[in-house]
Amino acid sequence: MHLTVISSLDALCRQQACQDAAAANPGAVVVLHDLLENGVVIRRISSQSGFVERAETQLEHGCLSCTVRLDLVPTIERLLERGETQAIIGLPPAVSAEAAIGALRRGLSRPVTIDSAVLVCAPDTLEDHIWDHHTLFESGFTPVPEDQRTAGEFLIGELSFNDTVLLAEVDLFPADPALRVRGVQLVRELAPHADVVENAGLIRPGRHDYQDALSRTVPGSVRIPASSSISPFTTVTHRAQRPLHPERFRHALASLAEGCCWLRGRLWIAAAPQCRIAIQGIGPRVWLENTGPWLADQDAGAAPDPLTHVDAHLDWHPEHGDRGSVLAATGEGMDPAEIAQLLSACELTDAEMEAGFAGLTDPFRLDAAPN
Repeated sequence: MHLTVISSLDALCRQQACQDAAAANPGAVVVLHDLLENGVVIRRISSQSGFVERAETQLEHGCLSCTVRLDLVPTIERLLERGETQAIIGLPPAVSAEAAIGALRRGLSRPVTIDSAVLVCAPDTLEDHIWDHHTLFESGFTPVPEDQRTAGEFLIGELSFNDTVLLAEVDLFPADPALRVRGVQLVRELAPHADVVENAGLIRPGRHDYQDALSRTVPGSVRIPASSSISPFTTVTHRAQRPLHPERFRHALASLAEGCCWLRGRLWIAAAPQCRIAIQGIGPRVWLENTGPWLADQDAGAAPDPLTHVDAHLDWHPEHGDRGSVLAATGEGMDPAEIAQLLSACELTDAEMEAGFAGLTDPFRLDAAPN
């Protein structure tokens, strides 16, 4: 079976995208899931031949992952048994394509082909969503109060993982043309790997590469546009080979993140020198995460994570191994010289390197075990 997985923040945009994709692929079955309050999942299945199924399921634990694991996977399994060869999956708002595809790969009794993972996105609202500090629940995108993600975190995750972005309009009134153009420019800067299409008929099958998609979402990984474009948005990357002083970096962090739609990378911080620290900043939120030891600090017999293994070898230093800091900042009016100066000023001096790392305080508690 060939699957196209469609995700979105907005149920109406997702449904329209699924209808348009079905019109472009007459033999496909359309599967729509929606998660309501109190753990109720509504499932709708339709096809060009007129087959329609509508069912409600009460999940004991009404959460996004349960929706995928306990309803979507069995539904696709039943369609496989019926001999369906093509399906378009419309995920509940704010459910990630990565979670759905991962669950399908693990849970189905036979392999399927993911043709494309598509994010339906209204470009004129993208920048506002990225800078919105409200959670998905507070903004009404999900009925799950425990979901503490922001709209920006969901969208950046989908832009990183998905291979296609389908441009849409959320509101009943046409979008401001200037805002739409600006939003499309931001989409292309944030997701240089993705096809950006105006209608569902232009979605190309065979675009999805699961391992490549996963590698783009690994905490600490940095993927940037291959070439510059005429756009108000740019991505600036800076590398630091020496460890960063924790206090100086803490003070510089606000300036580094200011004005960035998306800040990401990996850090070598002197207070936790054996820890590969991932940094992620999306709109108003910035956080650091201990992702475990550097490859250079792992036991000789340990099997390295293949998703971080490539980055480690590309950045290998004859003295420091893969230890080092790589920071990428995407936004408007990014100043490469300013970012380089801020990060370089955080590096340990010759005297500090000679003194060693003992006695340095860890204001971020980075030496805690990774999640």
